[in-house]
Amino acid sequence: MSRAERGPVGLYHRVVVYILFLILLAPLLGTFVYSIATSWSATILPAGLTYKWYVALWSDPRFLMAFAQSLLVCVGALILSVVLILPLLFVVHYHFPKLDALMNILILLPFAVPPVVSSVGLLQLYGSGPLAMVGTPWILIGCYFTVALPFMYRAITNNLQAINLVDLMDAAQLLGANTFQAAFLVVLPNLRKGLMIALLLSFSFLFGEFVFANLLVGTRYETLQVYLNNMRNSSGHFNSALVISYFLFVLLLTWAANRLNKDKD
Repeated sequence: MSRAERGPVGLYHRVVVYILFLILLAPLLGTFVYSIATSWSATILPAGLTYKWYVALWSDPRFLMAFAQSLLVCVGALILSVVLILPLLFVVHYHFPKLDALMNILILLPFAVPPVVSSVGLLQLYGSGPLAMVGTPWILIGCYFTVALPFMYRAITNNLQAINLVDLMDAAQLLGANTFQAAFLVVLPNLRKGLMIALLLSFSFLFGEFVFANLLVGTRYETLQVYLNNMRNSSGHFNSALVISYFLFVLLLTWAANRLNKDKD
């Protein structure tokens, strides 16, 4: 393709991308402007700008507690997922590769049952008796662990297939490493990118999860999404500040993780 042909086509593609980007950005930008507006009802532009809604949000002890509790259950579920899924994936792909097809089916079962149906069953099972965990963070960590499994399994599996696990293990063992050393010192560092992607996908999904948190713990262990639901009758400016703060936190976390990932390349 000549430069003359490539120029107009390239310009057209850029314009389409910019338009789509603006369409996606417009609701977020509107929410941000509303979060810093003193009042905005019957006019095109807000009457004035203020940061008092952000000050009120980040000085609210209830919000800070809900934010910390969301972090706690998400991080706990992800740690549990990593501890259990990594050894399982290593065993399946190295010793029993034929089981991968079955695992791909089993790992999707958490998505086969709607969260409301799962919550009803969990309420019946863990609402009383020796394993009464309803209303505690432990039941959320267990639920979030199962929800995170498909993300963790798929991302890490793709990474394992890309590095050719069997050949990598054989090469490490030929150089004198035992199975544990080869897995921990050779395979695990090569899984860093896949693991980082899995953690970011899982955290972004779990941090915004509402159905399990609302039905299984509610206000007894208020997470960020439950807090947002409970504050729905408060000022719209306040809720907009909460949404923007949530978005910026996830964006900052993603940026930091990508920076750390690049610095180690």
